[in-house]
Amino acid sequence: MKKSIIIPDSFKGTMTSVEVSEIMAEAVKKHDPDCEIITIPIADGGEGTVDCFLRAEKGEKVNIKVSDAYGKTIEGFYGRFGDTAVIEMAAVAGMISNTRRDTLEASTYGVGQLIAHAINNGTKTILIGLGGSCTSDAGCGMAAALGMKFYDYNGTQFVPTGSTLDKVAKATRTEIDKRLEGIRICCMCDTNKVMYGPDGAAYVYAPQKGANEEQVKLLDDNLRTFAARIQEDLGIDVSTIPGGGAAGAMGAGAVAFMGAELKPGIEYIMDMVKFDEQLEDADCVFTGEGSFDMQSMSGKAVYGVASRAKRHNVPVIVITGRNKNGTHDLSEVGITAVYETASSENFEEIKRTCRNDLASTMDKVLEEINVTLSLFEQQKGGGCFHTND
Repeated sequence: MKKSIIIPDSFKGTMTSVEVSEIMAEAVKKHDPDCEIITIPIADGGEGTVDCFLRAEKGEKVNIKVSDAYGKTIEGFYGRFGDTAVIEMAAVAGMISNTRRDTLEASTYGVGQLIAHAINNGTKTILIGLGGSCTSDAGCGMAAALGMKFYDYNGTQFVPTGSTLDKVAKATRTEIDKRLEGIRICCMCDTNKVMYGPDGAAYVYAPQKGANEEQVKLLDDNLRTFAARIQEDLGIDVSTIPGGGAAGAMGAGAVAFMGAELKPGIEYIMDMVKFDEQLEDADCVFTGEGSFDMQSMSGKAVYGVASRAKRHNVPVIVITGRNKNGTHDLSEVGITAVYETASSENFEEIKRTCRNDLASTMDKVLEEINVTLSLFEQQKGGGCFHTND
């Protein structure tokens, strides 16, 4: 190969995108010392988003004390680049940063504290990564930390969580509007799911956050009720916004409470690193994530990378910890081959061996690469291989 681009997401719970990039690059260099290698570690709004921005742009990491998803004081952070701040909500309200699994009571309040600190220190543009959350509060905690007021049917002010969204009798945003005057907010989503319903935040994501079947239904009912409250009190219909279901419907809340713009995180990051320019003269793109399934095709990193590469007719090799895609043909979205790295079903064992597993898988990929790319050229658009052994 003359030129290869490595642009992976993190393998959640095991390796950061930076680590994955380094292992992949080392393997390529070992097999082809003359190959030009472009490494672009990414995060599409979840864990590692701030570090990826810090790697791509000159800036500083700001550390402050905030509340985690359950009210415990922790060390939070955000990235700052001039008058722009980058916040990854997963750092304070994420599944990895919070070991407790109780999405009904989890809050995004700490995310609002990060936003408030950034604004108080001169930030004019705020980018918020909505990925990897443990919350289902529709961003109410975040909004409350910024001055939004929620009242129950007794007229008592409170901060709603997923379990109490249906208790909101009135919502006012006078104070939050004052706080956010002149501030542009863009939320980077890793999904296009809507706020509620079979394809909404609760049914798609709450089970991953510890919710059982009964709790999922409760959350979905509460989100549906709360969407009606938003429309009545604020005059905004957020029920069908693509990405509104991100981070426990924080996407919908960010639009309703803060006037935020929702944009696929991977698209924002690829624009920032001028990915289309990098694709010129590239022979192959290596990308991947911890688990590859059909959710990966709904706005996540792999889909974004493959879509861009397909426009330039550059083949894409996906490396994943677990390939749960089955036998779906992925050539239409620009994916040429999928390789699985995990050598065990046990997560603790996977964590222990993941780096060696990735390196050995890359060796296998690179030994087969000439055959794969040759077939790609013959098909002019790519066939998709599934290799799970």
